[in-house]
Amino acid sequence: MTDVYRVTAHREVRRGDDTTIRYAASGPADGPALVLVHGWACDRGDFDALTRHLPGDCRVLAVDLAEHGESRSTRAVWTIEEFARDVVAVLEAESVGSAVVAGHSMGGAVAVEVGRMLPERVSRVVALDALHYLALFPAQGEARARKVLRAFREDFPAAVRGLVAGGTPQGTDPALTETYTAKMSRVRQPAGLCSIEGLVAWDMDAALRETGQPITVFAIRALTSQEAVDRYQDRLEFVLVDLGTHHFPVESPEATAELLAETATR
Repeated sequence: MTDVYRVTAHREVRRGDDTTIRYAASGPADGPALVLVHGWACDRGDFDALTRHLPGDCRVLAVDLAEHGESRSTRAVWTIEEFARDVVAVLEAESVGSAVVAGHSMGGAVAVEVGRMLPERVSRVVALDALHYLALFPAQGEARARKVLRAFREDFPAAVRGLVAGGTPQGTDPALTETYTAKMSRVRQPAGLCSIEGLVAWDMDAALRETGQPITVFAIRALTSQEAVDRYQDRLEFVLVDLGTHHFPVESPEATAELLAETATR
């Protein structure tokens, strides 16, 4: 797919008195809308290269969730649902009537919630290596949730390193792993820890039951368990890919853009 020159506007929308959401908007205002939601401890810049490979007639909105990237918030609620309201605020500010919402990692959970909140405006949800990690996405039992959160509370950098390692296939360049670990360890606090708490508490099964849109999951083959596929194949369309690590939208932007373009036009 051709690298498309885009004029990008960087905008913001206020949510009440405690939150300012920054986002990037490019492409024609009347074009088919694609909303891009980054993962935990990441930011909208992860989609810069990908966006340049999307069709020129596509309206692209890349959102910084609260306390990620350039967005700021002093709110006390850090649930997946509240992050979804950040995205909804952008859709409303841009007067988007219909959109495909694609989210990477935690952003995939946020995309599902946006679909649940806006059933008439979200035509499809796309998860970029999200929703299939059974140790994070379905609501965890109390003991498991305590174990996950204890690791982040006691040694945050080590817990981030473990999270990155879990999304890294064998044979990956160690330097790449170090880059992601360093970046994600710098997530703003207390939002970083609170976001993990919100993700572990999120009831994905309930959200999927209440979200009617088709949901496509582009999952790294080497990181996808058969157990996850068996559990969710009646609700999620799994497409296994070999494009790098958990952060493949950054590593393989052109191929990811092609996947998104094909899915958005169904």
